[in-house]
Amino acid sequence: MLLYSTMEDFKIAAGSMGIDLSPGQITQFEIYYQSLGDWNERVNLTSITERAEVFTKHFLDSLSCLIALPKLPKHVVDVGAGAGFPGLALKIAQPHIQLTLVESTGKKVKFLRFMVEELALENMTVLHNRAEEVGRLPAHRGRYDLALARAVAGLPVLAEYMLPLLKKGGLMLAQKGRDPGDEVRAAANALGILGGVHRRTLSVAVPNLKAERHLVLVKKMKETPKQYPRRAGTPAKKPIR
Repeated sequence: MLLYSTMEDFKIAAGSMGIDLSPGQITQFEIYYQSLGDWNERVNLTSITERAEVFTKHFLDSLSCLIALPKLPKHVVDVGAGAGFPGLALKIAQPHIQLTLVESTGKKVKFLRFMVEELALENMTVLHNRAEEVGRLPAHRGRYDLALARAVAGLPVLAEYMLPLLKKGGLMLAQKGRDPGDEVRAAANALGILGGVHRRTLSVAVPNLKAERHLVLVKKMKETPKQYPRRAGTPAKKPIR
C-alpha cells in the first residue's frame, strides 16, 4: 500500500504526534492536497508534489508545531506563508485561531485566498505585503500572541520580521531543520535589541520524515524599538549582528 493512499494513514500519523483530527478536518486536508496539485500545474507554488511527500513534508511538518504548543493562542500570524505552511495547516487542525497569513508573492496570495474560500475558513486574513511593511502597520504591530515562520530566513532576520508583530509576552516559533544551536547563539544580540529572549529549542520527530526538525521558541519580553523593522530588504541584506 502506498504511504497515505488512504486518509486513515494520515490520521494515524497525526495521532502519533498527539494530534486528533476529525473526519471533517481529514477531508479538508485532502481538498488542500488536491487544490495544491491543481494550482501547481499552472503556477509554481512548491517543488514538493508527490502525495506522500506533501502529507509528510508539508502537512505533518506544519502540524509538528503543536508538539511545542498543543493549543495555539488566539491571535496568530504566519510570516512568509508561501502555499500555507505552517499557518493554513494549523488553522485546519485548530480552527479557533484567528490567523493572518503574510505573503509577498502575488500568485501565492491568490492561492491562499482561494484556499480560505474553498475550505470555508473563518477569522482569516491574507495580506499581500512584505513582513517589514506589516510590522509597521498599526493594525498589526504588537497585535499577535504567536508568530510562525518556516524556512524563511536566518534567526536574526526572522526576529526582525516577527518580533515587531508580537504583543509583549507573545511567542515567536521558527521551524528549522538541523540543530540550530549556532544560529540561535548568533542571533542573541538581535533578539536582545528587538525585545526577545530565546526560551528553548525543541527537537521534533515528524512521522516518515528522516530529516532533522527543530522548533525554536523566543518570548517577547519588551517592546520592539520603533526603528524596527527597517525598510523592506534591509534585514536580509544587513542582519542585526
